[in-house]
Amino acid sequence: MEKETAVEWLFKQLWEEPKDKLTWNTILMKAKAIEKEQIIQFANDYLDDDADLSAEQYYNETFKKD
Repeated sequence: MEKETAVEWLFKQLWEEPKDKLTWNTILMKAKAIEKEQIIQFANDYLDDDADLSAEQYYNETFKKD
């Protein structure tokens, strides 16, 4: 079975929900968490073990906005 991307999950969730900002924001936060886990998993699987960055550091430095 093929894994679902964060974007696919988000679309399915929003498709089924009424347009309520609080509900949609909750769904968006969950999608971002899924995306983060997918990026970290990718980094764990494909970054060089000798790299200076951990997968979590890679995510934070590349994608996290303060």
